[in-house]
Amino acid sequence: MEHPQPEDKNWTWVLERPCPDCGFDRAELARDKLGARLRSNAAAWRAVLSRGDIVSQRPPDDPERGPVWSALEYGCHVRDVYEIFGQRIERMLSENNPTLVNWDQDAAAQDKRYQEQDPSRVGYGLAVAAGRVADILDRVSGKQWDRPGQRSDDTPFTVESISLYLYHDVSHHLGDVEAGFKAIVAE
Repeated sequence: MEHPQPEDKNWTWVLERPCPDCGFDRAELARDKLGARLRSNAAAWRAVLSRGDIVSQRPPDDPERGPVWSALEYGCHVRDVYEIFGQRIERMLSENNPTLVNWDQDAAAQDKRYQEQDPSRVGYGLAVAAGRVADILDRVSGKQWDRPGQRSDDTPFTVESISLYLYHDVSHHLGDVEAGFKAIVAE
């Protein structure tokens, strides 16, 4: 089975303009609602990961990108995104302008054998990690939202912008999974 192609797109543009694929618009999302939104997102992922055998099936290859992740692989990715971003936000709240090292999501997918993981355990881990980030964000107030950090490629973030970026990522992938399910059923 061929592995999905590595993603090299810089998605930080969603902090400047709406996402045409999923409709995310940072201007429409109040930062004080992020915790609740992340919890709802985690609940949606748990529902996705409880759909039975279809979660392990990969959709047909994308003509431009090649192989596409299964819902299970996306769920593992989202769980890890929650964990990584929780750590990043904590660093930004406790350190002065930390550099946030690059994370190779494609290497993580292979190293952790995403496709072989148990969907119910992934759903549980995802919910725990999302709840942790949501709890952190529920406690952020005032100027804390402006605390800076930067990616290793020098892309600047604030606690607010990285939290919105996180929300887009985990929400956008729900759409990817739903499109994948439709493609599997249409085969």
